[in-house]
Order: sequence, then structure tokens, then C-alpha cells
Amino acid sequence: DYAIAGSAGAAKVWSEKGYVGPLAVIPQFGVDPDIYAPRSGNRDPARGFRIGYVGRLVSEKGVDLLFRAVAGMRGTWRLAIVGAGPERNRLEILARQLGLGDRVTFEGDVPSTRMPAFYRELDALVLPSRSQPNWAEQFGRVLIEAMACGVPVVGSDCGEIPRVVDDAGLIFPEGDTEALKEHLGHLMRDPELWDTLAQRGRDRALAHFTQTQIAAQTVAVYRELVDW
Repeated sequence: DYAIAGSAGAAKVWSEKGYVGPLAVIPQFGVDPDIYAPRSGNRDPARGFRIGYVGRLVSEKGVDLLFRAVAGMRGTWRLAIVGAGPERNRLEILARQLGLGDRVTFEGDVPSTRMPAFYRELDALVLPSRSQPNWAEQFGRVLIEAMACGVPVVGSDCGEIPRVVDDAGLIFPEGDTEALKEHLGHLMRDPELWDTLAQRGRDRALAHFTQTQIAAQTVAVYRELVDW
């Protein structure tokens, strides 16, 4: 009688498979803005620029592309990798080959209760996903979590990432390590850009991706069904 799709891409699949009924596109993940909140106080540029990746360590997530991008970056920076998966060993080897051993840390899995604190220590969150024949990024929950924490996000144009981020972050063509490096470099060198994107990200998360809003949209669908 009614379909709820978590993304525009998922809605397209429904339609292509012949569904013609009413359909609402509602994210299936939201954040509590009181828990996922920005850090207090100002950033300390002297500590260096901190970049993070959160997610599965699998080929389609493009972590190797992130390594190749930061390998060419100047300045003082560090990269923290949160997550586990079959690509970890290969990524550790690649980090050493690229001379990143002392700048990249593998944090493994981190409990969800500790993630807000992790995000608040970052200066940028990167989601460098790349499309596969049978896969594209369907949302990117880590994007809205980082945005809610006032952390600028950088993502590829894979799947739903550009729709989630909109103008509240920086988007690069998937697989383009040079463009990713340039985006991160701009965030490092331009405090005004950093401040602007940090605020835009927080505002976008509050406007579109809170648990309260997603619940309300879902309830509205059920009420429409009941009214029938």
C-alpha cells in the first residue's frame, strides 16, 4: 500500500522493478543532536590537522584512495581509521609503502557511545566510497554524525553522498585522489572555509537528519495509511 525508501537511489530501484504506489523517501538513520554535538571551545591549530575515516575496511569504501591522497599533503596532519574488515592488512601495508606509518593509526572498532567524542577530535571526516557494478553508497550515516558534531565532511560523488552533504561539505569525483587532496588542503589552510562548513554541516543535520524529524516523517506515512 505504501513504500518507504531510505534514499532516492532505493526509490529508483523500487520504480524500476514495477512499483507504482505512493512512495516516501525518508532516511533510515538519524542523530540525537544533543549527543552528537560540536566540541566546546575553539580549535587549536598548533595540534595539527586531524582527519578521520569511519566505516568498513572493504574495497568499495575507497580507504586506499584516501591514503594516496594524503600521501601528497604537506603540513602537520594525522589520519585516524575507525572500523574493521578484510582490507585492513592490505591497508596497513599500503600505509607503510606510502611512508604514512607514523601518521596513520588504525583504531579498530569503536563503540557507538564513544563515537561523538571521536568525531569532536577531528578536523575533517572523509568518505571516499567508489561505485561497484552491484553497489553504490546508499546513505553514509557517518556523514550526518560528523556534520552534527560540527566537523566538515569530504565525500566522493558515489551514490547518495552528494545528496546527503549538499552544500554543507566538499565533494570530489570518485577515484580522484588529487581532487581529494586539494579539498583537504583547502580545509587545512583556510580557517574561514572550515568555520563555514562546520556550521553548515551542523545546520543541515539539525534541519534534515535528527531522529525526531525522521520519526515524524515515518509517523506521517502511517497516519496517511490509517486515514485511507
